[in-house]
Amino acid sequence: MAASFSRMVRRLFRRSLDAGGLGRRWSGAPVSGRSLTNEVIGAGRTIQARATHVVRNNAHAGAAVQALVSNIVGPGIKPSSQHPDPATRERIHEVTGRLLDRLDYDSAGGLYGCEAMGCRQMIEVGECFGQLFEDPDEPGLTRLRLIHADQVPYEFPMVGPTSRVRAGVELDDMGRVQAYHVLPRRPDDPTAPFVNAFTPVRIDARDMVHLFQAHEPGQLRGLSWLAPVLHKLHELDQLDDATLVSAKARAMIMGAITDPEGNAGGMDGTQDGGVLTAGMEPGSLLNLPPGTGVDWFDPKAFEDYDAFTKAHLRAVAAGLGIPYEVLTGDLAGVNYSSIRAGLVEFRKRLEHWQHNVMVPRFCQPVWDRVVSTAGGVGLLPGYADDPAAFHRVEWLPPRQEWVDPKKDAEAEIIAIRAGLKSRTQSIAERGYDAEKIDAEIAAEQARAARLGLTLDTSTATTTPAPEAPDDAA
Repeated sequence: MAASFSRMVRRLFRRSLDAGGLGRRWSGAPVSGRSLTNEVIGAGRTIQARATHVVRNNAHAGAAVQALVSNIVGPGIKPSSQHPDPATRERIHEVTGRLLDRLDYDSAGGLYGCEAMGCRQMIEVGECFGQLFEDPDEPGLTRLRLIHADQVPYEFPMVGPTSRVRAGVELDDMGRVQAYHVLPRRPDDPTAPFVNAFTPVRIDARDMVHLFQAHEPGQLRGLSWLAPVLHKLHELDQLDDATLVSAKARAMIMGAITDPEGNAGGMDGTQDGGVLTAGMEPGSLLNLPPGTGVDWFDPKAFEDYDAFTKAHLRAVAAGLGIPYEVLTGDLAGVNYSSIRAGLVEFRKRLEHWQHNVMVPRFCQPVWDRVVSTAGGVGLLPGYADDPAAFHRVEWLPPRQEWVDPKKDAEAEIIAIRAGLKSRTQSIAERGYDAEKIDAEIAAEQARAARLGLTLDTSTATTTPAPEAPDDAA
């Protein structure tokens, strides 16, 4: 009864919506209505393996991943303390700069190297984990150990009456992340010690960073950015292989000497089914017996290869969210206006990935741990009095260069002079600290004045205040 009523309601309310209709036109159409976390649990490991393979073996996929990392992170998304006191702010920059340069526990890379590696893993396999802890040999130094997604197993079972583990992520009864269950080594690492290699270790969520792009509320694990285009890249590889073999075959002069009776040229009809093959050299002539002939092989070329490949690569670029020109380096038919329009939309996506994914899921947790650890051991005087002020930070992504930097600089100057933006904002957009820039400019001007140098730069001018009226007059 309930099922019949449900079907009646669905028919009643979807009658005018083509997307929810039935019939022959929608026969066999796939439907994705399941939880993305469940989908990732079921197929995530396969998708990760395929994505890793295609990035390592397909030139376009490898270039796409590198282009995304170079544009999202570049030389690094830099922290700029927003503490209200300038002297304290300088102290924060000095201390955190020294600590962040030694952040990576497994290599010599600092914060920016970890950002690049984490971003690459997020794009390639869908996510990257990292464990934060204080260096046991140096109090106040925060370390980050990056963890591959394979070390957080999808298969970990549900445990406990009030907590549960799904795909290696432990939740409380309200669905909040409490901990991660991590293997000491990757399961396919042949050099890992066998003892405890497959026993997950519980790590509190406060000590972990989990970088991935969420596509729906409550999502627990990340999905490879290559997932929508993996099949197209696989088919494109097959097309390239087939086209290359066809081109090699066409470049060869190949033929077969045929003899219907099977006795010409000393053949008795039992060798190769009556077909005689002959090696040919440049300029050679064949003397064939009567009754024999030559059939030349003429493989057909795929005339639509370029158009088909470009259409496929445009779909791949769209699926990854990058311009076709960035993916392929093909600038044929591109002019200044078209490439700029394409880059404007691309940079909107970059800002989203930087400020809505990288910063909140990776950069900010690392900064908070570094500052709190340093403040706890006295490296940041005054931290205990106002911790919140020490944690205020602005993240400065790498500046994106335009096609014509002169025009952009002129537009920037006009905007500043018109009061539409400040110098501080303009400098911050370039990835620098305005106060540091101003201090450097002042120091250079003082040095130039002391040495009697005249530099070809504009100097700040101050409009004198109007003189007071002369009462005696």
